[in-house]
Formats: sequence, C-alpha cells, structure tokens
Amino acid sequence: MTEEQSPSQIITPVFKLKTLEATRARARASRQLKSLFEPASIAIVGASARQGAVGQAVFRNLLLNGFTGTLYPVNHRHHSIMGVKTYPSVAAIDDPVDLAILIVPAASVPAVLEDCAGKGVNSAIIISAGFKETGPEGRELELRVRQQAREAGIALLGPNCLGLINTDPKVSMNATFARSMAQPGNIAFMSQSGALCTSILDYAGTQNIGFSKFISFGNKADIDENDLLRYLGSDPQTQVILMYVEDLGNGLDFIHIAREITSEQERCKPILALKSGRTAEGARAAASHTGSLAGTDEVYDAVMAQAGVLRVDTVQELFDYAMAFANQPMPRHDRVAIVTNAGGPGIMATDACVRQGLKLAEFSEATRQTLQAALPPAASVKNPVDVLGDAQHDRYQSTLEAVLKDENTDGLIVILTPQNMTDIEEIARGVTALNLRYDKPILASFMGGTDVAAGVRLLRQHGVPHYPFPEGAARVMRAMRTYRRWLDRPRTEERIFEVNRAEVQRIFNRARSEGRNRLPELEAMQVLAAYGFPVLRSGLARCREDVAELGQQVGYPLVMKIASPDILHKTDIGGVRVGVTDLPAAEEVFDDMMARARAKHPEANIWGINVQQMARRGREVILGATRDPKFGPMVMFGLGGIYTEALKDVTFRLAPLRQLSARHMLEEIRGRRILEGIRGEAPADFDALQECLERLSQLVIEFPAIDELDINPLIAYENGAAVADARIILGA
Repeated sequence: MTEEQSPSQIITPVFKLKTLEATRARARASRQLKSLFEPASIAIVGASARQGAVGQAVFRNLLLNGFTGTLYPVNHRHHSIMGVKTYPSVAAIDDPVDLAILIVPAASVPAVLEDCAGKGVNSAIIISAGFKETGPEGRELELRVRQQAREAGIALLGPNCLGLINTDPKVSMNATFARSMAQPGNIAFMSQSGALCTSILDYAGTQNIGFSKFISFGNKADIDENDLLRYLGSDPQTQVILMYVEDLGNGLDFIHIAREITSEQERCKPILALKSGRTAEGARAAASHTGSLAGTDEVYDAVMAQAGVLRVDTVQELFDYAMAFANQPMPRHDRVAIVTNAGGPGIMATDACVRQGLKLAEFSEATRQTLQAALPPAASVKNPVDVLGDAQHDRYQSTLEAVLKDENTDGLIVILTPQNMTDIEEIARGVTALNLRYDKPILASFMGGTDVAAGVRLLRQHGVPHYPFPEGAARVMRAMRTYRRWLDRPRTEERIFEVNRAEVQRIFNRARSEGRNRLPELEAMQVLAAYGFPVLRSGLARCREDVAELGQQVGYPLVMKIASPDILHKTDIGGVRVGVTDLPAAEEVFDDMMARARAKHPEANIWGINVQQMARRGREVILGATRDPKFGPMVMFGLGGIYTEALKDVTFRLAPLRQLSARHMLEEIRGRRILEGIRGEAPADFDALQECLERLSQLVIEFPAIDELDINPLIAYENGAAVADARIILGA
C-alpha cells in the first residue's frame, strides 16, 4: 500500500467480495429452508425396526404425530418398518424427496449425501454425531460434508443434532428422537444443544408452554442461527423467538438480522437468548486495558444489545420471559400497579419493582374513590393495594378493574396467598376475563403449591403468565419494559466525519518500516488528532533549545514525557513530569529526563521530550477499541484513570456505532451519576463524549491494522473533553 492510497481503497474490494459470497450463500439457504420446515416428503435414511434405536424413534415420531406429507423409510435390510414400505436407497425412491434425515454412521454420511444430491433432495438433517465434536478427523469430515451440501444446493441442518419440530397443523412434523411432541404454540425455540432440547420439551409440557417451531441445530456445518432467524422472522406461526447458543458465527450479520426482526419489520418479534460457554479466542492475552477487559461475555453483551435481543442468565428465566412476551402486550411506560391480599408479599413486590427500575403507579383521585367504595375501611387504596386476607373474587375483580382502567397504570401484578376463604379458581377466572379486555400486561403470582394449583392452571391456559413469587413477575415486567423502549427508540444512523486518513496511513507505514507494532503516545496522539479528537496541545522537543518555543506555544504549566518507541513504561524511569511552571524548570526537566532515559536504556531510540499542555481537572473516562477474532472491532467506554481494570465499569459495542448506540454506552455504566454531576457539580458534556466514541468507531473500521487502542484518560468537562494519553497497538 502506498501512502497516497486510502485504506478504504485497499479493504473495500475484499470486504465486498466476502459480503457477496455470504449473500449468495444466504439466498441459497433461504430458498431451501421452506423444504426443511415444510416438506411434502421425507426420506428417513437409517430408519430402523429395532426398539430403542434412534432411527426407529425418529421414524415413529414422524409417523405417529400425524406428518401430513409422505414418508419414505430407507433401510436395505427390511421390506417394511411399522407397516410402511422401505427403500434400499434414496435413489430408489420413485417420487421427489424434499427432505432427507440421515441417521447413519458419520463415515457413511458423504455417500448418502451424494445419493441425495443425485436425487435432487432440497434439504437434509444429519442427526448423526461423530463430526467436529470428536476432534481433527471429525472436523475434516464435517468440512467435507458441508462442501458437498453447498455444491449440491442442499440446505443442511446439523450434524450432531436432535432434529426439528413444526407444530403447524398443515405440516405436523416431529423430525426428532425426543420422547414427546411439542404442544402447539407461538414460541419458536432453537438450540445448539440437543440434550437441552429434550429436557425443555419435557419441562414445557408441564408448564402448558407451546411451540411453533422447535429446532436443534447442532454443529452448524451449514445452516446456522442467522439462517434460522431469517426464516422464523417471517414465520406467521411464530411470535417470540428463544435461543440457546454456545457461540455466534457472524456477529454483524446477527445484529442486522435480529435488529430487523425485533424492531424494523411490520410484525416485530422479541428475541430472548441464553448464551453459555466461552470461546478460546476470548481467553487470549491482551496488551491494553481494552483488550484485557473485552472478555467473551462482554462481546456477546454488546452483540445482543445492538441487536435488540434480551439476554437471560438461566433456562428458567428464558421461559419466565417467554410466557409473558408470547401472551401479553408490552407496557407503554414503567408504572406498575400491585394488587395483593397480604401485606408482606405486597411489600416484597414493591421492593422488587423498585430494584428493577420500575415505578409504582400513582392512582388518580377517581380510582382512589372507586377503591374506597369497593374495599373495606381497613384495606389500603394506595399502591400496592391490599384487598385484605378475606377477599374473594368479587373484591378482587372490582379492584383489578379499577386499577387497570387508570391511565397511570401501565402494567399489573396480581398477588394471591391462599386463605381459608379465598375462592382461588374464581379469582383466576376473573383475572383471565380482564386479560381479554385490557391492553395492558397482567402478571400473576399465586403464592403456594397444592392449594393454588388449579388456579394457576386456569391462568396459564388463558395466557396469563404465572410466577411462584412476586420477584419473578417484577423481573419479567422490567424485561417487557426494556423491549418496549427498544421498539420506541429513535432511529439513528452512523455518522461519517471528515478526517485525515492519509496522515494516519503515513504514521502506520513509518512504524511498520521500522519494525514496530506499538505506537508510543506521541504517535498515538497524532493519529487521534488526524481523526478530529480533542487532543491537548503538544510538541516534540528534540533538543534543549526547542523547549522555550514549545513552552510558549503550549502554555504553562506543562506536562513533559519521554518520547521513545522503545520505552513503554515511562514512569519507571522518571519519564513523566507534571506541573512544570516555567522555562528554567522545563529546561532542567529536559536535561534530567534525557539523561535518565539514556542511562536506563542506552540502546533505545529516543526521539526527545513530548511537551504537552497540562489538562485541567475533570472527570476521567476511558475509550478503547480491540479487535475480537470472531466479530471484529469492538469499542469500549467506561470510567478511566488508574482504577479502570479494578472497577471494570465499562461497556462495549461492535463497530460501526450508530449515534444511539454510542449514547447508550455513556448511559449504561454504573458510574453514570459521576458524569451527570453530583453535589451540585455540572454534568459532563455527553455530546462531546458521544462524538469521541463515534470517531473512534470510524477509525477502527477504516483502519483494520489497529489491533488495540486505549485513550486513557479522556478528561470530560462541562463543555468539551480532552485526550490526555493514548496508545495504539497494530496487528501482526
């Protein structure tokens, strides 16, 4: 690359080529996914008559759960299985085959796929294990199988998976070896773990949770979560998408697809994700603050936040959220009404709502008068409303209706504890009736076990989510409010600033030519200046005579620092001096610092002394960037200074940043209050900080050579900000 060439001229063609290849692959997969989920005919290669065999379980599930298409069991040892004629191979089937399910030894898969390709099969599910999860040989076999499928135009799910279920009555397909069929519903679930799938199917049956689609995608040799999201995003039977993932293959693609599904398409659908496991790449050693703080979880938090995906911590939480998202409207705001027949649980619910960042609804005067007329004198008509322990369904009904009518109520949590006089089932029926009439979320917590079981069943059967304790309901209401804010957010775009790319390329070229991948502060500040960052005034004093002119240009007091690409830790040799007040002192510092540097590092290339404007006091923050091996450039923001890694009060996003993403980074750290101003202190300039984040995003996108970058500290002021120190590490 020459100095005259812009980095975009070099990287754009490669990027476009990769994007084109990915687009073609996605288009092919999209065309074939219909045959995967809605096949007219299925060949089950490895169907078995042996009791307990996987091949028998898959065929039995397809046959006995009412698959509406045609089944072709493939087994050369039997004439029929369960009364259905078998075929010795896929090629021997006379009619067209949409989907092939492979339940054969891993080593036999390539031959079967070749047979499927010759038959014109559109899609395949490889149930078999024995691929990349077993080691290098298995990985090589999986790569071969993927190449085969892509050359033949076969959309491939798996290998090493449970299969998939489509409960749509037009299809009614259970192409798995699970013990049971999923109940019909409007929730789609996808998982990398097949074993987890079987457990969840069993659990969902006991909780009256139904599914539109239920997918185990295993090793993702071909079809991955992004392909499945595209299909489910337009699936009319699906209203909520649940994901269990161990890794994501393409973070930027995931963000684009998920953002479209969660907030941009005509019929938006929430996506809830449980992410587990850590990638080996995430454990790599890092040389900067940013690199050391950017662990795998931080990367995935960033990806989910930018995609509008709600990340959960447990399977229980995943389904707690799903029951509400699938059946309830999202709250318009964060004002919650609580109705209870016991004071203690009402207080518990209040505390839980406040901890979750929700507010208690303040009822109108008309509502309070209605409640006073409907309730005994000892009852509380303030929020939380205590209808007292002897309340029966009529008292519950009038109270619930009154608070739901109130315009100040955005959502309702109804709590019941089983008393001797409590008509639990009638109260539950009343709640379900109100659920049909009001466009506000209603969450229930009927506390107990055996006594409330019948009421809980009624609630769940009619789409009212139930949680054993009020804290669970409060968490879910917070999650629903979070998603509503995502839907209502202002839409912003990425800003592109006028910058001096040629100057940055010149600096990088010089470092490369000298065999360096670390840019000392002086060069790092020059790079940031070229990209419009508010850097402090500075200059390089190469000899004692330069100090006078630079001191006058920069202005006293000064900060003086040794400038050398070979001295990384300046403070260790006394290479930093702050508060230099006049020329005699500056000249003395110059002499002393140069002598120390030469004595401690006689072989070092010492450029001179960086004479810098001394920053006035402000609030210190850190901006950073690192290049994740899987997802590319990540941008970081947090509290800065010497406590950065100790406090770890930071947040991440993938670059490029939209304006709103940059603003959210400022608002998400725990130390936000420090920036907003405490004890009468004026707030920091959030607009200036946001612009710095956006400029940093543009820099790392336009220069892939940057591996890690720290701006620490960036000093935030009431008006503006100033970069006080920086360092850049280039990739190998």
